[in-house]
Amino acid sequence: MTYSVALIVGSRRAESFNRKIAEAAVTLAPGSLIFDRVENGGLSLYNQDLETDSSTPPAWIAFRDWIRGADAILFATPEYNRSLPGALKNAIDVGSRPAGKNAWNGKPAAIISVTPGMTGAFGANQHLRQSLVTLNLPVMPKPEIYLSRADKLLDEIGALNDESVTKLLTQFMQSFAAWVARFAAE
Repeated sequence: MTYSVALIVGSRRAESFNRKIAEAAVTLAPGSLIFDRVENGGLSLYNQDLETDSSTPPAWIAFRDWIRGADAILFATPEYNRSLPGALKNAIDVGSRPAGKNAWNGKPAAIISVTPGMTGAFGANQHLRQSLVTLNLPVMPKPEIYLSRADKLLDEIGALNDESVTKLLTQFMQSFAAWVARFAAE
């Protein structure tokens, strides 16, 4: 059985370490996971006043439909000021609205957090987990991925160059596939 996974990257930067690491992780995933890259950078800031039958932004509707169509969600996030980036938080808000129509509801999820710094984007990872639990996304508890010194983990063309990280991401993706299958069976 195969499962569709929405891959959402919190960084909007063209040369994002998170995007590159997430793409590397996708190549290491079991064949049971089929990934769809869901862009969130074009979403206007959530404003409940725009949530009407005639004025809901089309980008919000398309994003929600993308999320509803996925069996699971894989997030990759950098850390901004010990938390998650505003664009990612906005995407979470857009997907959870309007009240009672949470597109995220019940979808198994996992988080990869990446930084060129030394903390592995731990703060962003934990803040994201807190929001996802509130929205009823069962977040894979282990293994957790906090990758530090991301600029040293990639070669000049953006491919992983660290065997231990490749092994860790392979194990992570295998665990994620089992996590997704577990919730699909329920």
